[in-house]
Amino acid sequence: MSRYPVLPMEATAPFSQRTIRVASSSLRHQLRIVHVIASSEFKLKYAESALGYVWSLLKPLGLFTMLYIVFGRFFKLNGGVAHYPLYLLIGIVLWSYVQDASSLGMTSIVARGSLLSKLAFPRLIVPVSVTVSSAITLAVNLVPIGALIAGNRIVPSVKWLLLPLLLLELYVVVLGIALILSALYVRFRDVGQVWELLLQLLFYASPIIYPPYFLPPWFKPVAFLSPFVQIIQDARSIILPSPVSQTASSVYGSPLGELAPLGVAFLLVFGGYLFFRREEPWFAERI
Repeated sequence: MSRYPVLPMEATAPFSQRTIRVASSSLRHQLRIVHVIASSEFKLKYAESALGYVWSLLKPLGLFTMLYIVFGRFFKLNGGVAHYPLYLLIGIVLWSYVQDASSLGMTSIVARGSLLSKLAFPRLIVPVSVTVSSAITLAVNLVPIGALIAGNRIVPSVKWLLLPLLLLELYVVVLGIALILSALYVRFRDVGQVWELLLQLLFYASPIIYPPYFLPPWFKPVAFLSPFVQIIQDARSIILPSPVSQTASSVYGSPLGELAPLGVAFLLVFGGYLFFRREEPWFAERI
């Protein structure tokens, strides 16, 4: 018999392998927490309402109907923009996700103050879970877009494979904003009022209801610095069969024009993560 103790396989494994196993196990655990919180948030959001999940469809559809009547019929955009109902609905559905996820993400840390003081887990999970819950609502709201696409008999093309990447970009950018807002909201409750006002201003200053050619020439490069404008316009240019919408490439006169809003998106995500991690140690005592 050997005089040396027999170590478990885990202990004798190379350090790098053990580190990978531990990291993988921790990641799976955190993903399970995100799944539980996100699914619970989505269920509780409509738990005591008579129509339940139907509200997730009715709200954007109600806004779409009102704006279509005003801008499509009264301002004659229905005749000036090909497939204007679909054009409008894409903008409203994607913007509704921005509004819903960023607002809920902003209050997510404060709303779970008691949970943060009792349990030890990465605080980053909270805004991630809330934005994932809103992404579930976004997935439901994509159903009317699919119905309009079918009604207009638009045939999918290879370019449609880029749509999941745009949706992923949308989620990541909104998460970055939610990280900034949630950390700021812990310190300053007035952030809620400021963000609500900014959302309204951004909605009407961005080509969501109207096409980009309505914007003054000097303002177009400014508007297309917004990742949200870039995502919405790219999605429209992919789905709609005719070139009814400008993209960042056409506005900046080069395919590299897409890098401008992508650079802003990177700054929001990276800066949001760093700012959240810096403020994270003081969340419990400031709530």
